[in-house]
Amino acid sequence: MSKVCSVCGKGKLSGNLVSHSNRKTPRLYNANVQKVRVVEDGKVSTEYVCARCLKSKKVERA
Repeated sequence: MSKVCSVCGKGKLSGNLVSHSNRKTPRLYNANVQKVRVVEDGKVSTEYVCARCLKSKKVERA
């Protein structure tokens, strides 16, 4: 299972690592995703949720 936010869908982003000489090599930026116990429809399950969704209380923790 990939680490993608179950609320907003945020996941990995691609970009470049730029050196001092301005050479560019591909790299990945991982989202700040945490494994959290979540209450949905009265049931508790563990899901990946990003830090922004946790801070803005878009999800109810168990």
